[in-house]
Amino acid sequence: MVEIINVQTGRQGLFEFTRQVERAVHKSGIREGICNLLIQHTSASLIIQENADPSAMHDLEKWMNRLVPVNDSLYTHTLEGEDDMPAHIKNALTATTLSIPVIDGGLALGTWQGVFCWEHRHCSGSRNVAVHIGE
Repeated sequence: MVEIINVQTGRQGLFEFTRQVERAVHKSGIREGICNLLIQHTSASLIIQENADPSAMHDLEKWMNRLVPVNDSLYTHTLEGEDDMPAHIKNALTATTLSIPVIDGGLALGTWQGVFCWEHRHCSGSRNVAVHIGE
């Protein structure tokens, strides 16, 4: 089964969409297999991260922005704004795909793990994630 999940972002940051992925797994009817995710964009990424304490997400965002600042003099790809090239670099440093085992009809995530879209642009409306669930 393949489904496209739309994640509303609107701003830079981490946006959890674990529940949407869990619904897709349930709808597939697959009890044991794999759930593959692909973000269909080059300026956002996917991560599995702690979903209990928001300070973890805040710290990740601050750290990444310090690592990859806007307005670096080395950037030449600036036509779409000052945050465009940093967003592409952040995408390259993180992940565009994730694979999560499906066990007993659910995602085999740990207690505090969630699936997140990491929006790297300052302003963006939404992101599409292709979800493939198979045995």
